[in-house]
Amino acid sequence: MPAELYILRHGQTRFNAERRLQGQCNSPLTTLGEQQARAMGITLQQQISDIHQWRIISSPLGRTLQTSQLVCEGLGISRAAIATDARVQEVGLGQWEQCQISEILAANPELQHRQDWYLHAPQGEGFDATCVRLKSWLSELNVTDKLIVVSHGLTGMILRALLLNIPYDKIWLQERPQDALFHYRQGTLQRIAVEPQLLRQPNAALAG
Repeated sequence: MPAELYILRHGQTRFNAERRLQGQCNSPLTTLGEQQARAMGITLQQQISDIHQWRIISSPLGRTLQTSQLVCEGLGISRAAIATDARVQEVGLGQWEQCQISEILAANPELQHRQDWYLHAPQGEGFDATCVRLKSWLSELNVTDKLIVVSHGLTGMILRALLLNIPYDKIWLQERPQDALFHYRQGTLQRIAVEPQLLRQPNAALAG
């Protein structure tokens, strides 16, 4: 396990705003999503004393790369610091990708009350396969590593569960915030919210 790990979800995307599933397809950040991404970078800058001791790992999907670039801007460092690893990308949601959530649940009423309904997507990746790749990634980390990982909603929940040994039925009760980040250290996890005023900066939508 790494010495320290900040876990971020990408900022709001167009599909998020439209209540559509993305999985391993992509849609760009909204103006709010750009603000959230930059605000997370500024929040990290306030938390980290020496950013040069840290590595930034991003999912290779477009929305996470866009978020990572804006996080770097908030941190005041070059985008060249970003490395990608497909093992932290979002869970594949098969035939449900790009579909509206309301339509999926209306067509599958038996899933209405299941917190893990996402994982029942036809031809989806599934929980076990996602765990295999995340465990592979974690196994390569050193106890001295300090990492900022920019990932996704479902993958972030599963990653936090692996770090904290959260039982399966509790995984899906976790948050998936886009205006907060999580700091893992010595077996504990702290939620750190971005300051609301960072989401109201007049120039927040100019970069990207």
